[in-house]
Amino acid sequence: MVRTTDPPVTLSDAQLTAYEQQGYLIVPGLFDAADVQRLRTFFDDLAERGEPVERNGGSWQPDLSDAGRRDPLKRYPRVMHPHRFDKAVCQRYLLDQRVHGVLRALLKQEPVACQSMFYFKPPGARGQAFHQDNFYLAVKPDSCIAAWTAIDPSRPDNGGLFICPGTHRMDLVCPEQAESDQSFTTELVRPPAGIEPVPAELEPGDVLFFNGSVIHGSYPNATQDQWRRSFICHYMPTGSTHISQHYFPLLDFAGREVHREKNTDGGPCGTPFGGVE
Repeated sequence: MVRTTDPPVTLSDAQLTAYEQQGYLIVPGLFDAADVQRLRTFFDDLAERGEPVERNGGSWQPDLSDAGRRDPLKRYPRVMHPHRFDKAVCQRYLLDQRVHGVLRALLKQEPVACQSMFYFKPPGARGQAFHQDNFYLAVKPDSCIAAWTAIDPSRPDNGGLFICPGTHRMDLVCPEQAESDQSFTTELVRPPAGIEPVPAELEPGDVLFFNGSVIHGSYPNATQDQWRRSFICHYMPTGSTHISQHYFPLLDFAGREVHREKNTDGGPCGTPFGGVE
């Protein structure tokens, strides 16, 4: 399950400082072409079959009706927790030792795996309004961290992510209503005054790591022929004691279940939410 053949990933002092100052870090080429192809093939095969999956807490629910033909995100919705129904590919990359090395350096403690997802984002798909991931995961103390792997080139025009640098120092904000023609989710956290979102431009195999308080989001895929597929995983520091129950069971990097307490405080809005990009 867990890869042991790759050399440990070492981050430079400049990379560590950039993460501490900005709240995010792009690690170019963390995954090689074979890794990217393995992930792409697994999920493209799933999409081609078009069969719903609901197993062990992982799910994918494509809509093959006319509604699915009108809305690409109904035909190709995100895959939730694929590591729970596939260990050979999805759990393997959730617990990849290269990711572990980066997380260990950024968190300065052991990471615990919480979630995996896959986004297809075909041409014409809506984006996801700006938001903060830890609003949903509700990790405390500290915050969650994302590892966002590009399967295709990720650019502003095909719906790539935008990041608000430095917002990892912010508290979580209760969202307002997002515009449904632009975002497939309903929650919006506006970038604060004076902070301009920057595009996270990625090549296949690049991995974007960012703190769970960082405000980020994406716009619709405005291209006619470019997909923006991505494999996204979330982790928490081993020293954190609570998380939303929606992410149980948690795993360490040996694939063993890890116990943490259920966070019941409701966050800044006092109500539960779910779904991050």
